[in-house]
Parts: sequence; C-alpha cells; structure tokens
Amino acid sequence: MMNWEQLLSLKRFGDTQKRERAKQDETRLGFEVDFDRIIFSSAFRSLQDKTQVIPLSKTDFVHTRLTHSLEVSVVGRTLGRRVGKVLLERHPKLQELGYTFNDFGAIVAAASVMHDIGNPPFGHSGEKAIGEYFKTGKGLQYKEQLTDLEYQDLIDFEGNANGFKILTESREGIEGGLRLSYATLGAFLKYPKESLPKKPTKHIVDKKYGFFQSEKTAFLEVAQDLGLQQKESDGVSFYRHPLAYLVEAADDICYTIIDFEDGINLGLIEEDYALEYMIKLVKDTIDSKKYHSLQHQKDRVSYLRALAIGVLINEAVTIFLENEEAILNGTFDKGLLDKCKYEAQINDIIKISVDKIYRSKEVIEKEVAGYKIIADLLDVFVTALNNKFDNKQSNYDKLVLNLLPEEYQQERKNLYDRIMQICSYIAGLSDGFAIRLHRKLMGNIS
Repeated sequence: MMNWEQLLSLKRFGDTQKRERAKQDETRLGFEVDFDRIIFSSAFRSLQDKTQVIPLSKTDFVHTRLTHSLEVSVVGRTLGRRVGKVLLERHPKLQELGYTFNDFGAIVAAASVMHDIGNPPFGHSGEKAIGEYFKTGKGLQYKEQLTDLEYQDLIDFEGNANGFKILTESREGIEGGLRLSYATLGAFLKYPKESLPKKPTKHIVDKKYGFFQSEKTAFLEVAQDLGLQQKESDGVSFYRHPLAYLVEAADDICYTIIDFEDGINLGLIEEDYALEYMIKLVKDTIDSKKYHSLQHQKDRVSYLRALAIGVLINEAVTIFLENEEAILNGTFDKGLLDKCKYEAQINDIIKISVDKIYRSKEVIEKEVAGYKIIADLLDVFVTALNNKFDNKQSNYDKLVLNLLPEEYQQERKNLYDRIMQICSYIAGLSDGFAIRLHRKLMGNIS
C-alpha cells in the first residue's frame, strides 16, 4: 500500500538530500513554488490562445484552455484542502512532520493548473490529427524504423504524456525541466503507464498513457521516489498517486458544468431546457427566492453553475475519503464522479453538451481545419529535420528549419527523438500561431 509521507515528497530533479517539510519556508512553500513556476512558463502562456471547446471567433466570454485551467486549479485547491484536513486527523504523523491541509491544496492546485499544458492546438482533435498523420498519413513511412512502443507514442499521441515531457525534459543548461516537486508531478500523472499494452484492463489508470518513451527514465524516478504501487501487467505501469483522483475530479467538474454554461450563453442550448437539468443537480441547495430574483439569463446560469460546482465538490471529497484505503492500494478503479449519486444527472448534461456544443458547426469546422494544418506542419518540419540529418537538405529545408526555435533544432541521432521533437513543438503552438505559420508555409504571406 502507498503511504502519505512518501507521496507528499518535496524532492525535485537533481536533489541529493531529502527536503523536510518542517524546514520549509512557510512564506514560500515548495508546493506553491510549483504553481508559480507553471504560471510563468511559456507553455502555460500559450494556453490563452488554445481552444477549450468553442473557437474564439464570435464571442469574448467562452473559455480558453487558460481560463479553464485556472478554474480547475481553484476547484482543485478546495478539493485538496478539504481532503487534507481529514487526512491529517487520520494520520497524525503527517502533522508531526509539519504538513498542513494547505499542502494538499497546493499540490492539487499546481497539478490542476497544468493538467492541459501538453495539449496540442485545436482541442482534442489536435491529438488525433498528430496520431493519424503517423497512422494513415505520410508519417506511416517511419513505422518500420521505430520500436512498437515508439510508434504507439506517435499514433496515439497523448497530451498528458506531452505535458509530462514539457514539465521534466532537460535542455542545455536547464536540467529537469521546470524542476517541480515529485508530489506535484505524481498528482499530474493521471495515467502512470507507457503506451503499450493499450487498455489492458478497465481500471481508470489504463484508459490512456502518461509518458513517452523519451521520458521513461524521468517517470520511473518520480514513481519510485513517491512509492507508487506497480501494477501486475506487461510494460511499465503503476497505480495513481491518490491526489491525481482529485485533479481528475476538478477537471471533470469544470468541463461538465462550464462547457454547459458556455453552450447556454452562446444560445446553442435553450435556457429553459438546460436549466431544468442544472436544477436537478442542485435541487437540495438552491434558494428559489434568490434564483427567481435574478433578472438576466447569464446571472441565473452563473448562480446555478456555482451551486453545481459546490455540490460536486462535496461529492468528490466524500467519495475520496470513504475510499481512501482502496485508493492507496490501487483497487479504486473509477473516477470519483463515476461513483457519485449525481452520475445520471452528470451524464445527461454531458450528452446534451455532446449533441449541442461538441458537434456544433463551429466546433466541427475548427476541428477539420486543425487536421489539415497539423498534418501539413508535421510533414514540412519532420521532412526538413530528417533531410538535414541525412545530409539531403534542400534550400527550402534550411529556410523551414530557421522558423524552428533553437531548442527544437538540437542534433538527434535517433529518428524517434527527431520526430518527437517536432511533435512537441507543434503541440506547443497556440491555435492562432499554428494558423499563421501554416499560411506562411503554404505560400500565403498576407
């Protein structure tokens, strides 16, 4: 069974001695340093121009990946603090070591604010677009030169794994990436396994994968330091850090409720129809008098959204605490909200969002454009980098590579590393920059 003392590790990449909680500066706590480093990173900044669901073309109030990530961190902090308060009572040794409930909140908030940091432009279709380039597009030509695991990383390109790469990848002069605490990295790893075998069980940790082959060593160091429990399966696979369940719940709460709110405010979902579903979720906490006093649709929706988030936070905290032992020994096999009493209402809301928002014309147009843009960018840059390595570089290849930031032009002997370098570059682009870069490469300089 995993233990909390080890799971709350303050260790960072390169540390040679253990960091003790009692010796931390309370005004600059290590877990809060994690949050700060993420906020100031360039990868986080690019989220301001990455689509959450609905493109920014017609409105100014829908969510970007940035606003979504900040909201998830706020919910995550509350979840962490509330769970932490009870865990400290259950495990008095943690208090003796200097841990507080704010530590739990800080870890979950930091892991939550960066949960989408590796996601490509153009929403979830961005991941699929990269995968399909290597599965059925021109990238298929590289299959025979890669191991099965390397090829699987590419055809199932995963934003979570790319996030771990961004957070931990060493560059010249910058060892260990952002050098975050291992506790925060553990809470970030929702799927602590490699890309194969694919979905070997129905356990939540096997739904996707969490690191590329290029970060396998970094992953194993984090997993072993935290004492994550290894799964009995083929390949490298572990059970989750318990706080990863809270990060996942914070994300699930926010996207379920707030995507729905965006859909109502945009007129994609009729208010009366939508509010009926929201009210089912908050029927025990709603103040009818206050609700009916609100004159504007946006205020009514906002009030219900706040109540709904509160209800689901209470549920997630209760389920986590009731199942602490199962979570620590790896037998808790679903997300927290999959076990909550409002599961049917949540599923109803998600179903409406799928029908009315995720399949709306505007969203589909963005996703179609994203497929073409990402495939073209991959083709141009991967070809240019490989031609340079093979001494077959054309003048066009040289010009193209001059568009790449220096950190993505490093000499790599391994084909997989060269390809992954380009995938990571393209995944890091904002929607707007990817569109502008594509126009230039396609000869449109206006």
